[in-house]
Amino acid sequence: MDLPVMPPVKPMLAKSVAKIPPDMQYEAKWDGFRAIVFRDGTEVELGSRTGKPLTRYFPELVEALRDRLPERCVIDGEIVIARDGRLDFDALTERIHPAESRVRMLAEKTPASFVAFDLLALADDSLLDTPLTERRALLESALSGVTAPVHVAPATTDREVAEQWFEQYEGAGLDGVIAKPLTLRYRQDERAMFKVKHERTADVVVAGYRLHKSGPVVGSLLLGLYDDRGALQHVGVSAAFPMKRRAELVEELEPLRMEDAAGHPWAAWSNEAAHETARLPGAPSRWSGKKDLSWVPLRPERVAEVAYDHMENGARFRHTARFRRWRPDRTPESCTYAQLEEPVSYDLTEILGSRG
Repeated sequence: MDLPVMPPVKPMLAKSVAKIPPDMQYEAKWDGFRAIVFRDGTEVELGSRTGKPLTRYFPELVEALRDRLPERCVIDGEIVIARDGRLDFDALTERIHPAESRVRMLAEKTPASFVAFDLLALADDSLLDTPLTERRALLESALSGVTAPVHVAPATTDREVAEQWFEQYEGAGLDGVIAKPLTLRYRQDERAMFKVKHERTADVVVAGYRLHKSGPVVGSLLLGLYDDRGALQHVGVSAAFPMKRRAELVEELEPLRMEDAAGHPWAAWSNEAAHETARLPGAPSRWSGKKDLSWVPLRPERVAEVAYDHMENGARFRHTARFRRWRPDRTPESCTYAQLEEPVSYDLTEILGSRG
């Protein structure tokens, strides 16, 4: 492989802002695996956000990209899997598997797509120092008429359209809106763009915590919601606390601390088979390796309000939830999935089109 921009490339990043800024290019924020695609003739490589290759996990994409991309190019984008008109992040994570036979099976069962949104090199030219508006025009030209599973991400400079996308696209599983300055050069590993994500709040049961790696202080709170059968399901964690607050939380939660998990709703957490019928704190698996997943069980009697941006398949928080406050006025039994706001459904084909 001999391209004007060679792997590894660390993608340009975005920093969070509360509102969509004016006078920029706007795109949807895709909920997938960020990937830089390098194509030089028959050679295709997929680089991850960390620079490590993703190529072996998406053989169907390698073939599609070889057929559909320009002969020599470097393109920034997102690997996604769509099912039933929505993005499915869980299906993506299943693809990172050591067994080639399983990867091949999943490539047929849940094939991935690639959404292109930036062009870093074309033929013999590096475009890293080219302004965004020119890179976008070249991207649209280079991928004119491209067919599924390769797509060009919709983009606009109309802020009102971006506001509509922010409201509508969530129903297709997208994460928010990205805003890019029009004159922006491609700045690797820098937060030079802006992202606006959805934020909602929920009242959750704090049913345990994990210790911080630095010592006997709270690392993360384990959060639960009751399902319609009355079972407490593990829905995620809240983890961003100053060190002083981590120590205070140990003292605050001490009266609820249980000697062991016996009698706790998540007592079976270490049994991998139990995870097939309930959402429990993580059990040891090929993903965690030797990582310590032990946790301190608490009597599920305390309620907290947390902020979250997105639910994964309506079952768990997609990202770490942000602690807002304790809710002594709420009972644990009132913390159910029914309180969660459901985004209006929006078919992903309305965004990507149905070509191919």
